Amino acid sequence: SGLCKLWTIPDCKHVRTFRGHTINACCISWHPQSTLTQDPAMINLASSSFDGSVKLWNLQSDEPIAEIEGHAPFRVSKVKFHPSGRFLATACYDHSWRFWDLKTQEEILHQEGHSRAVHDITFQCDGSLSATAGMDAYGRIWDLRTGRCIMFLEGHLKPVLSIDFSPNGYHLATGSEDNLCKIWDLRQIKNVYSIAAHQNLVSTVKFQRTEGHYLVTASYDNTIKLWMHSTWSALYSLTGHEQKIMSADISRDGRWIATVSYDRTFKIWSAKQIR
Repeated sequence: SGLCKLWTIPDCKHVRTFRGHTINACCISWHPQSTLTQDPAMINLASSSFDGSVKLWNLQSDEPIAEIEGHAPFRVSKVKFHPSGRFLATACYDHSWRFWDLKTQEEILHQEGHSRAVHDITFQCDGSLSATAGMDAYGRIWDLRTGRCIMFLEGHLKPVLSIDFSPNGYHLATGSEDNLCKIWDLRQIKNVYSIAAHQNLVSTVKFQRTEGHYLVTASYDNTIKLWMHSTWSALYSLTGHEQKIMSADISRDGRWIATVSYDRTFKIWSAKQIR
């Protein structure tokens, strides 16, 4: 439908509908300094769509307050705010990713290197590095100061769909269509662990945001799994969705895990028992 909706947690009450995309929305990203009481002129959210559009939103309005242009007609699979809140990264199906100044909506970097679509992008906690996941089965680490690729993540046999830095900045997780989640150590510059995580593709990998005590993986096998950081042993398996899980995320305070599925539902899970 192209709609984006805002809900309260944990009671899941609908608050607002954001209207701006004309076809499927791909991704929503919260500004790192976003609060419900922010100035009406401030950016709270960014969203992207299959039609290549990127919209910037304030929680006080149903309509976008700005738009970033330059991707159409290619799908923008991911939008991600830089930790400083001053910049936005976009991952695109034109095989590239871009880095934007939010104040001017101007492009700072336009990086190529993947031979197929870029499906995901994330930042190291201090904002000096970014990482991309490609449909070419590779991950890449980029130095934002120079724009150069400084590390090549080779090991998956099929497209890499998700990528995330641990809070300590040393470890990186990737999830792939080969059903594996791989852990990479930037200090050793290599893959240090492979988790046979699921019976179908791994759609999302996400570290718990504060201490990074656990890693969440979501899959097209309809399950979400939690893994202990450092040993990578299984902690929990969450079931309840009836179809493929497209994405998962963890709240900033680590209290909640949100999942969204092809069964047309989203679910909020309490992480209290694993904190």
